[in-house]
Amino acid sequence: MPRAAVPAIEPPMKTLGLIGLGQFGRLAAGILKDRFQVLASDPAPGAEDAARALGVGFGSLEAAAACDVVVVAVPVAAMREVFAAIAPHVKPGALVVDVGSVKVLPARWMAELLPAHADLVATHPLFGPQSVARDGLPGLRFVVCPIRGDRYERVAALGRELGLSVTITTPEEHDEEMAYVQALTHLIGRSLVNLGIPDERLATQSYQHLLELCGLIGADTFELFKAIQTQNPYAPKVVAAFVDEAKSLLEQVRAEGA
Repeated sequence: MPRAAVPAIEPPMKTLGLIGLGQFGRLAAGILKDRFQVLASDPAPGAEDAARALGVGFGSLEAAAACDVVVVAVPVAAMREVFAAIAPHVKPGALVVDVGSVKVLPARWMAELLPAHADLVATHPLFGPQSVARDGLPGLRFVVCPIRGDRYERVAALGRELGLSVTITTPEEHDEEMAYVQALTHLIGRSLVNLGIPDERLATQSYQHLLELCGLIGADTFELFKAIQTQNPYAPKVVAAFVDEAKSLLEQVRAEGA
């Protein structure tokens, strides 16, 4: 008599502690909940209701920090404090990941404050809820910076599984590029948003691109803008050069028009 087949037992899903349920934290929860058992933590009012609506668990900072994977999705200005708070609760063999918009400072804080028994990866998803809603995940950019251990390759592989375009680089190389790609772009875009440029009937294609930039950046928080401008060590030089050049051009126009 043939022996009955024994059903395969699937390994339990790894636990993922998601610290921070802001705009990006909520996006991450929705993306990752099918691959991990997500436990979110955030002291903000309404965070528990948001977690429930997303279909993920909600708990204390200590509980989230004790998961297999810990994702820190808080503003860069708060990261040092969060890393210090979770350090005593990160278990041996855990993987800690940040998703900040700059990388040099978070990478340094992670290495200084988090225990040696944890692997560390600094990441930057170059997208947010607006980008995903418009384009979907496939093709969007995702930066991975190895800090400690070799599991950055797993993080990169997960990004590729999601259809993201993954770049592995150093925190320094990331921030140097982002001084142009992000700090300069966000300065121009937020200035235009604050100016309130109108959707003119005679808009050229170039002007339309400016309107699109306003649409992409307009919903970003000021905290994100502030982090991009102040927490990237390469940003001040690039931004100052742009402002000086703009002033120089206007002075040249005035001088030649006199």
